[in-house]
Amino acid sequence: MTLASSAAGERLVFGKFELAPTARGLWRSGVPVKLGARALDILIVLASRPGEILSKDELTRLVWGGACVDETAVRVAISAVRKALGEGEDCITTVPGRGYCFVLEVARRWPDASGGGPLQIRRLPPQITRVVGREAVIDALARELTRRRLLSLVGPGGIGKTTVALAVAARLGDAFDTIAFVDLAPIADGSQLSAGVAAALGLNLRLQQDPIEEIAVAIEGRRVLVLLDNCEHLLDPVAGFVEDLIGRAAGVTILATTRELLRAAGEWVHQLTPLEAPPYSSTISANEALGYSAVEMFEDRAALALGGYQLDDADAPYVADICRRLDGIALAIELAAGRLASLGVQGLAGSLEDCFRILTHGRRTALPRHQTLRATFDWSFQLLSPEDQAALRRLSVFSGTFTLDDAAAVIEGDRRAADAADWMTSLVDKSLVVMSLSGRMIQYSLLETTRAYAQQKLAEAGEAGAYRRRHAEHTSAAFDTAQAEWGRRPVRDWLQAYCGQLGNLRAALDWAFSSEGDGAIGAALTAAAAPLWFHLPLLDEGMARVERAIAWTRDQPSPDRRLMLQLHAVSNWPRVQAVGGTPGAAAARQETLALALELEDVDYQLQAVWALLIACANRGAAAEALAMADRFAALAQQASDPQDQVIARRLRGKSLHFLGDFAGSRREAEQMLELYEPRRSHLVRFQYDQRLTAQITLARDLWLQGYADRALALVEQMIADAQALDHTLTLGAVVCDA
Repeated sequence: MTLASSAAGERLVFGKFELAPTARGLWRSGVPVKLGARALDILIVLASRPGEILSKDELTRLVWGGACVDETAVRVAISAVRKALGEGEDCITTVPGRGYCFVLEVARRWPDASGGGPLQIRRLPPQITRVVGREAVIDALARELTRRRLLSLVGPGGIGKTTVALAVAARLGDAFDTIAFVDLAPIADGSQLSAGVAAALGLNLRLQQDPIEEIAVAIEGRRVLVLLDNCEHLLDPVAGFVEDLIGRAAGVTILATTRELLRAAGEWVHQLTPLEAPPYSSTISANEALGYSAVEMFEDRAALALGGYQLDDADAPYVADICRRLDGIALAIELAAGRLASLGVQGLAGSLEDCFRILTHGRRTALPRHQTLRATFDWSFQLLSPEDQAALRRLSVFSGTFTLDDAAAVIEGDRRAADAADWMTSLVDKSLVVMSLSGRMIQYSLLETTRAYAQQKLAEAGEAGAYRRRHAEHTSAAFDTAQAEWGRRPVRDWLQAYCGQLGNLRAALDWAFSSEGDGAIGAALTAAAAPLWFHLPLLDEGMARVERAIAWTRDQPSPDRRLMLQLHAVSNWPRVQAVGGTPGAAAARQETLALALELEDVDYQLQAVWALLIACANRGAAAEALAMADRFAALAQQASDPQDQVIARRLRGKSLHFLGDFAGSRREAEQMLELYEPRRSHLVRFQYDQRLTAQITLARDLWLQGYADRALALVEQMIADAQALDHTLTLGAVVCDA
């Protein structure tokens, strides 16, 4: 049988070879090549699915019909194919532990009934590594692409757009007559775009003709998918090209990958999100961590890099931390996994403070901008206008979420958000700033890797000091507002408004107490942020921040006495609950009271006396606690809020309880509950909800007086109320003490 007389059907063309699966023939430069039946079957299966890794089990199912076959038989057939093609080891790659992959360039041909000659399908670039965590996205996009003419896959550099697009195209092989892959990265001039697409389609353009019209005529009557990869540097010419081609060729569909929308007519956009990384946990198990796609990918790539790797419970917290700090960005995770051999898991986790120095060893065959994490960001940064570059590096002072008003205040120096809207929109469009909706408010953030890169650019520009100061001042003003609102807004609403600022709070304080910072801003901000530290709760971190602010304030030539008072009062809150006391607690309480007396501040005197009362109760000095309760009651007569006198009854009741006067204790608690009008500010001043705290004493009195049923009913109601209050410290007190 000659090539000319062979049966009609699809032809697979690679190098000098042409393979006819239907006719079961193989030719080299038109000359038949002899190949055994099993070897030919192996070749047909692998060449029909180029770039895919087929396992030994799958090959035996397809070639031997699932019969039990020794792996040696598969290896012999593979060896025969390699020998027949004369391409050494390059035609079929063995992937250790996974199977075999045909890696030669493959084009598909069919006889053309119109006489116009065959149109090629170019082989998609092979995906040697497994696609992880994208199955649902690939399925959804494959379905969507059968209904759309233009679909843009958008996302930041290194997130995996090309990988997903290639998988989608491979999934749709049967839905199109022709698939052409066009990498636009090497194309610097939009005028070369038509030629690049034509070359991918196997067409030779005549320079005198309209190139798009030539392409449209050549593909007329065919279903054609064109995958345009890396469009971000040619947005205008690509948008014009795809609109023109889609308008002239009814059967063409465009799948584009880009870091920024094309903004072409009919464009349907899918924003590709990072792989899912675990939340912080120091005790996460390997099984739990592998439920997140970012960790699954890390394990897969680490196994390739090390010749085998399986995540265990010891490594799991470190790997989870690595994936979280790398924002679930596929390229960064792949680069990180490649450094395991030299750093180990713990060493890698500890080195990511400078991820751009560490993540530098990409695949040699990858595009230059994908061989290091810095190169990936450099590519995006160089495409920005000078205005957008300046905005991005200055936005790096934010840690966590921020609003357009926040950005305008810090970057523009005022609150005219309209002036910042243009560059913010541009950076969102370019996938460098993430936009999200919180309730009805639009918020923005930077991925941590983007933020780290932009911070380096900020330092290189000599702007770090000025803009970190602006950020700290803005954050301090925001928490002054938060402190004022604490007593007026529902707790859940208040937390929703300010919890997102925790990252900005930490960043501002870290700068303020650094050698380049301003401790005055830091000390004031520490005091203002107290409600947030202790409500979340973050007691250990909050105490460390407060102690740092106290030390800085005390070291000043002329310390701000009122600020010292505020900070000492804050530092007393967690200390008063330590039954055995904490180092320096007694001195801190006395210093707070002395400062409050010096400044004639009744409110802070009340807080100091309350702290001393709790200390007495904790060490079992009930009589001293009662004396302090009476002192609190006397001070409350001078306070502006009459509710302080009501709270004095609760304090007396608790002291009487521990003195054994259960009737007197119950009387004080019941009168307090009858007169008390809740204040949200009391959660800050006294750490716990005062109504529920009084009921703890009342429940204990009822129990000890023999009213067990009433006591148990009250406790059940208290637990329900504490859960509804959504205040962890109060709930803990009710459960432990009632």
